[in-house]
Amino acid sequence: MGVRNFLSLSTVFFLLGTAVASAAAPELLGRYRDWDAFVISDGGSKTCYMRSVPLKTEPTNVRRGDIVLFVTHRTQGDVANEVSILTGYPYKDGSSVSAVVDGSKSFTLFTQGDGAWLERAADEAAMVDAMRAGQRLIVKGVSSRGTRTTDRYSLSGFTSAHKRVSAACGVR
Repeated sequence: MGVRNFLSLSTVFFLLGTAVASAAAPELLGRYRDWDAFVISDGGSKTCYMRSVPLKTEPTNVRRGDIVLFVTHRTQGDVANEVSILTGYPYKDGSSVSAVVDGSKSFTLFTQGDGAWLERAADEAAMVDAMRAGQRLIVKGVSSRGTRTTDRYSLSGFTSAHKRVSAACGVR
């Protein structure tokens, strides 16, 4: 299941790169407070995703690349509510990431390179439901150098963005 998640995020980035090279650019569906919603149409298939960046990262004295949280639907392969994180640094090998919604609902993500995905695909809907009902998400991980990081995301606008990408990809 983890491989499916890794390949799906890789697919999003591949599609983004392909979209730039072809006429199928990502289409902004809307901005919803702290979340942006997009769709990429490629023939008969669609990838619909929403993304947000953390409002605060710790420690502040560490250099990192882009830090982005995604929720993705793909019509090809019937993928819905796939949660993934691009963290801006390579994670420590064999480490996991904790994601906690409003201090009470906790989820574990496995890591590979600079990405993290839910360990169990069955948790995807539960995490999205918690995020729809929540106000904040705190993500903690460890870099390959041993640096512990904490990223704080706002969930303001999450529900509206999720409704929009779900409608665009026909997800209920």
